[in-house]
Amino acid sequence: MITVTNLAIQFGKKTLYKDVNLKFTSGNIYGIIGANGAGKSTLLRAISGELEPNKGTIEMLPGERMSVLEQDHFKYDEFTVMDTVLMGHQPLWKNMKEREALYAKEEMTEEDGVRAADLEMAFAEMNGWEAESEAAQLLQNLGIKEEQHYAQMSDISNNEKVRVMLAKALFGHPDNLLLDEPTNDLDLDTVQWLEEYLSNLEQCVLVVSHDRHFLDAVSTQTVDIDFGKVTLFSGNYSFWYESSQLALRQAQNQKMKAEEKKKQLEEFIRRFSANVAKSKQTTSRKKMLEKLNVEEITPSTRKYPGIIFSMEREPGTQILEVEGLKATDADGTVLFDNVSFTIEKGQKTVFLSHNPKAMTALFEIINGNREADAGTYKWGVTITTAYLPLDNTDFFKSEMNLVDWLSQYGTGNEVMMKSFLGRMLFKDEDIQKKVCVLSGGEKMRCMIARMQLKNANCLILDTPTNHLDLESIQAFNNNLVSFKGNILFASHDHEFINTVADRIIELTPKGTIDKLTSYDEYIYDEAIKEKKAEMYA
Repeated sequence: MITVTNLAIQFGKKTLYKDVNLKFTSGNIYGIIGANGAGKSTLLRAISGELEPNKGTIEMLPGERMSVLEQDHFKYDEFTVMDTVLMGHQPLWKNMKEREALYAKEEMTEEDGVRAADLEMAFAEMNGWEAESEAAQLLQNLGIKEEQHYAQMSDISNNEKVRVMLAKALFGHPDNLLLDEPTNDLDLDTVQWLEEYLSNLEQCVLVVSHDRHFLDAVSTQTVDIDFGKVTLFSGNYSFWYESSQLALRQAQNQKMKAEEKKKQLEEFIRRFSANVAKSKQTTSRKKMLEKLNVEEITPSTRKYPGIIFSMEREPGTQILEVEGLKATDADGTVLFDNVSFTIEKGQKTVFLSHNPKAMTALFEIINGNREADAGTYKWGVTITTAYLPLDNTDFFKSEMNLVDWLSQYGTGNEVMMKSFLGRMLFKDEDIQKKVCVLSGGEKMRCMIARMQLKNANCLILDTPTNHLDLESIQAFNNNLVSFKGNILFASHDHEFINTVADRIIELTPKGTIDKLTSYDEYIYDEAIKEKKAEMYA
């Protein structure tokens, strides 16, 4: 359990929040949400002890242990992968090192013998004899192969380091677990495993994430940072989002009577409680919702970007034909082979693969930026495309301001460009920034504005939710659902895929798995699981 009392955090003259009083209890997972800059990660840093608050106290129960998902992926480069994970349980790790030092002595004193006996007893109580096998199982579940378990951290990729750091945070069943963006760089299968793992924990977990499906799958309560306050709500992200939107509509309808508002909110809570029946944490969530007071539901101050894709031209019946495409990586790894498909009018297709480089290679090929190793592709004559690449670095190697930068990609005047940037939540002072100094999220919003100028009838999106906050993801998602043209995309966002895609094409070294189905149906289909095992073998 973690108790936060009268917490206040301020940077310079800016107060993030004050008078924060919260109690985080065992058996609950708290999803922490808020706009970029609201202080989500800062709250975790304060709770972990990394950041000294300006005021207030943070306490755990005596004897409890806290574990944190660390963000410095180079901190443990001098250690092996296994040792890094074991260090996640510091009392056990210190015990192991002291035992090793004692047993390394040529001669042990009587005092050493007594100390060794104490250490052995403590080691057994901490489940030390099973520690390496438990760490190995965590690593395997997170996609780190057995042959890498005793490799140096400096010798594995950054993507693999992310997974090792997550294993380190989870190792040893800490009483309190703090996770900041734990799904970053994880593939969809690993995210699904993490959802299952966290949902079965009995400890106290605090998590910051931009993955809505993940938050919905694991959270029992939501911590919202808004209005300069930190407020605890019952329910998961979807409940918070839908209820805040309902409250906003009610606030905008000034004629609505108080009783009518209350009736709407109570009906909403009832409907949501019924939907919760599908959750792994049904009982606790339903109890929370039953206790919820309608007065707790208030509009949010969040601003959602105006992402609106429109088509200048209605597409014909021929969209895209791909025949026998093959692509290999620089080291000779086959990313995909014998890929053939025909995209039909209006289809919204997500591309999957165990190797994320496969989707990027496909998109680069069909956009004419890369040569295929074999095969052909052909676009219909009526098709116009707008492409959002995974790597946008080259677009921002410029000293231009935002208006001049965006003007390169459209024919409108300065007022029109400012309007598009305004829709993407860039204020007047922002548009004079040089594009080379923009953050990852700002660059992504610029790229989306660039796409909107094209008025294309086919959108090609390579991992479009990267660097975006929850508000931008929600707005992007909502517009793609209603877009009438074709969409070809890749994503690690479960909710994004499930709500947008009506067709799934998985790229493998042996061809494709191609299904007209929802993503939820796809991942739980036993026949597809067998087919995947065969195609990747």
